[in-house]
Amino acid sequence: MSSVRGARARARIEVTAAIKEEARRQLASEGPTKLSLRAVARELGMVSSALYRYFPSRDELLTALIIDAYDSLGEAAEEAHAAVADAAPVERWVAVGEAVRGWALAHPQEYALIYGTPVPGYSAPQTTVPAAARVGLLLIGIVRDAHEGNRLDVPLLTDELVPEAVRMAADLAPDLPPGVVAALVAAWAQLYGLVGFELFGQFNGGLVDERAPFFRYAVARLAHAVGLRQDTSG
Repeated sequence: MSSVRGARARARIEVTAAIKEEARRQLASEGPTKLSLRAVARELGMVSSALYRYFPSRDELLTALIIDAYDSLGEAAEEAHAAVADAAPVERWVAVGEAVRGWALAHPQEYALIYGTPVPGYSAPQTTVPAAARVGLLLIGIVRDAHEGNRLDVPLLTDELVPEAVRMAADLAPDLPPGVVAALVAAWAQLYGLVGFELFGQFNGGLVDERAPFFRYAVARLAHAVGLRQDTSG
């Protein structure tokens, strides 16, 4: 009996993977607003009622694709960071940034799904948060290590931003100074802005031709804005 259950579980995994793969293909060709469970079922030779047993709604399928994309991006960033884990904080920060860029260039449709135009009528549930946070937690960890090793200069805050920075620090990293956390949030947003500008064509027309060195320069500037020092001394 257990072998039958095992075969059913494997079959479910395979069908689920096939559904998501076809959905990704449709995202690439039609965009997320036109994603349809019926169209996915039709391309896979399934009746719609059978597909609904795997994903009861388009939104649940979108959520699964979004979590997969965030996890894939997070894994790429974590692997890149692990390869330079003993380097200075700025080098670790840049390695994570370059991993984000590399993943986005290799997976443009999935990047657009998670960081592009919101899908009308869809609101991502809280279940997407752990996967979405993976890159941010890496960056926080790099800054935390620098802070603990006295390799961090705390950015100044304007008076009007102090209450918001204190709130953000309490929510995201209570062990870091509020000025650092505010700078971290700004840098995180700017990192994805840099990637989005390249991916969606805003650097075209000769604005930025040498994209890789420009990206490394810009991401290193973000590291300094957060307070990371280039030196490795204590």
